[in-house]
Order: sequence, then structure tokens, then C-alpha cells
Amino acid sequence: MRWFRTQVLAVLAAWTLTAACGQSLGIEAISEMSTLAAKLSPQARIYLPGSSGFSQTSQRWSALQAPQVNISVAVGTEDDVVETVKFASKYNLPFLAYNGVHGSVTTLGRMDYGIEIYLGQLSNVEIASDNRTATIGGGTMSKLVTDTLWEAGKQTVTGTCECVSYMGPALGGGHGWLQGHHGLIADQFVSMRVVLADGSLKTIDSKSDLWWAMKGAGHNFGIVTSITVKIYDLEHTNWAIETLMYTGDKVEAIYQAANDYLVKNGSQAVDVVNWSYWFRIPDQDKPVIAFYIIQEGVTAVDSKYTKPFHDIGPFSIEPVSGTYRDLAGWTGISLDSTPCQKAGLSNPRFPIYLETYNPMAQRQVYDFFQSITQAASPFANSLFMFEGYSTRGVKAVDDSSAAYAFRGDNLLIAPLLQYQPNGPDLDNLAAKYGNQIRTLLYQGSKREELHTYVNYAYGDESPKSWYGYEQWRQDKLKALKSKYDPNGRFSFYAPVA
Repeated sequence: MRWFRTQVLAVLAAWTLTAACGQSLGIEAISEMSTLAAKLSPQARIYLPGSSGFSQTSQRWSALQAPQVNISVAVGTEDDVVETVKFASKYNLPFLAYNGVHGSVTTLGRMDYGIEIYLGQLSNVEIASDNRTATIGGGTMSKLVTDTLWEAGKQTVTGTCECVSYMGPALGGGHGWLQGHHGLIADQFVSMRVVLADGSLKTIDSKSDLWWAMKGAGHNFGIVTSITVKIYDLEHTNWAIETLMYTGDKVEAIYQAANDYLVKNGSQAVDVVNWSYWFRIPDQDKPVIAFYIIQEGVTAVDSKYTKPFHDIGPFSIEPVSGTYRDLAGWTGISLDSTPCQKAGLSNPRFPIYLETYNPMAQRQVYDFFQSITQAASPFANSLFMFEGYSTRGVKAVDDSSAAYAFRGDNLLIAPLLQYQPNGPDLDNLAAKYGNQIRTLLYQGSKREELHTYVNYAYGDESPKSWYGYEQWRQDKLKALKSKYDPNGRFSFYAPVA
């Protein structure tokens, strides 16, 4: 208890001055902090602004319209989550769960004071005795899930980036390398322990009406403290990649070939991924195109996939072989890669789902991208991402079974306009450029609906673009929100209404 008393005195001292991160939490709440502290487990920690613990737990990947908090409660048990939510609700204080903190949707900026609930200590992976499921702590990172299962000869669908949490992507549906076999991350859910807006802790599964919402719109409904998911035997330990580097004059040919030999109207082979980046390198005056063809179960990517791309004329070809655990490193999203670093930069994304590449639109977008990323531009270090996973496993799941709404789409495209923060004018310019890029792709798609991936969302999209245009979907989400979160406690991350 001495530690708690020390922390509470520090909290009181800090809050009797001006709040460091926005509004004050209120005199009554401050006076009752000792009550909350006494209810937390010995593993829990309370961090204040200015402390190293606060910085470590609250710093986000993107500085653009990041949420502001007055205190970080690093919970040690699921009961700590319960007590913190109850405390926040009692005093009408905003609260937000923090995990991998790669979520960059600008709606998070609506939180300008309140309590952070940091889940990092809820990290564990336990394989069931029947080897068919695993229970994963709500604060577990994707890499730990992959590595733990791998050592046991198992695997499951996780996010591709090693530094994101397991649950963050999962609650928005969740794409991954293995989705061609098994579907989205959310399609692996068996049951979960979740703290609801009233502070109650529930175990839910497919028998609950909330189950549907948690698979695609879960950020709006609760804090998952642990989840049980399906796991699978390792079928192949070997993977291969071929990295082809092109100059920008090859744009149309590259993406036409991708349509013809890889995407194939949504019938991409279950063991193949196409992935590409646009970015600038020192010895080229325009952005280069790094095109990856990735294949499972081989030591070299089959020539039937690579030859059409060789014929286009890349200036560099690099074939590499390894295992599933090498994929993040090969594609530049491992723990030590640049996208995993929290460098105080603004990192807005402007995602769009497409059925196929439009080569003419790709040309328009490339020319615009190169014009806004020249050396003198604040956006010179920006990155354009094109993710083309197999969708066989995703489309095999009933479209009405989850809040995730876009199973018919084949490609996930997202420009990332990275820049050093420098005021609202620059933020507005980034939003203008990002939306111009997305509009060019949208117009090229000839579609009437804008489909976006909620986990990459910028924040100005509509709930229909995040969660589906069908009226029944919108009605169902709103009804569940009214039932489980009538006061809108969970409404900072891409709210359903």
C-alpha cells in the first residue's frame, strides 16, 4: 500500500495544478483516486505526465490528433480494467484502452483529457491441451503470438506488422498473411473476456448478440482482456519472396500484370501474396516501386508468377527464401523497421479497398504522389502501400456473420503521408493531398461506394465506409451500441454513429 499512497499523493499534487494534457479530471474524482488505487492489483502502476512510465505507455505511432490523457493506469489484471472503467464511469471521465498504439484515426483526437488504460501487462499466449485453440491476453503483441505458436508447431492469422497488438487489428476484422487459408483474424474468434461500458466483465461467444459486433467494430463496444482463438498445424515452414524494383515509367505494366497473373478477379492463389510500396530513394529522382511476390511452401517463387514481371524490366531482382517469421523483415515491418518506430511524426493514412487495379488510375496517382513527395516537400518520406492477400478464406465466411463488411474486396491500398508536425495548416494540406489520392483511386474504380479499412482509417470517412453500406448493418450496430454502450463511453475510435 505504500506504493499506492505515494502514487496518489503525486496524482493529487499534479492535478491541483493545471492539467498537463487538457482539462482537469475534477476535484471529486481527484479526491477519490486513493479508492481506485487501493482496488488495483500489486502489478498495476499509475503513471503521471512527465514520468518515463507515462511516456512509454502513452506515446503513439502517429502524433496527428492523438488522444490526450492526464494519467496512465497500467493494469496488471483484468480486474484492474474493471475497476478503472467503473471509476471513470462513476465520475463521467473519458477513458481509452492503449495497446500497440498504432491506431491513427483522427477521431481519437476527440479525447482531450481522461484516463488511459494501458494493457501491456496482459500479455500471454496459452495453448489448450487439445492443441486446437489458444488463449491470448488482451495486451499481447502480434509477434509474441506468432513466435509462441511457431515453437509449438502451430500458427494462426495475425496482423502482418510485428509491432502491432494482436487485438487492435482483430477488432477491425484484421488482415494477415494466412487469411487465404483461414479468413480474417476476427474469423478465428472462439470466445472472449470483455469489459463493457458499465464495468461488467463478461465472457461472450457466438451465443451473444454482441459477438457479431466485436468482429469488425469491436473498438466501439468494450475492452478485451483475453480471447480464445482457433489455431492450426504448421503445414509449411518454408516461404520465399522475390523483390522486384522498378522505375515509375513501368506503373501501368506492373499493375496490369498484377491483375492478370496474381489478383485474377479475386481468385489469387491461396499460397501467394502480392505486395508493393512506392517510396523515394537517394539515387532516383522519382519514387521507385518495390513489388513483392511472396509464396508459401517453396524455396523460390514459382516462375509462372515472376516471369511476367521480369519481362517488364525491373532494375533489380532479389530472390530470398526463409520461413514465415521472416515475412515482416522482408517487407519492412519488423520490430526494428522504420514503420515500427515512434518518432513523433504524423502518420495519416487514407485507405481504400478495391476489386482490381486500374492501371490508368495507378498512373494518375503515381504522378500526383511523385509531385507531392519531392525533396523539398514535408511529405518527402511518405510511403504508398498496396496489399494484395489471397481472399479465398475471407470469402469462404458468411458475409452476414460479422460486422466486418467488405469480404468482396481483393486489394487494400493506403497512402501514408508521413511528416514532421508543424501546425494545422500542414495537417490540412496532408488531409487534402491524401484525400485527392484516394479520390483518384475511387474514381478509377467506377464504384458507387467508398470502402475503407477501419484499422487504417484517416477519420473523415463515414460509418458506412467503415462498417458497410447495407442499412441492416447500420441499424444493427446502432441498436447494439444503444444496448451495450448507451452513454457512448467507447466512441473515440471510428464511432459507429
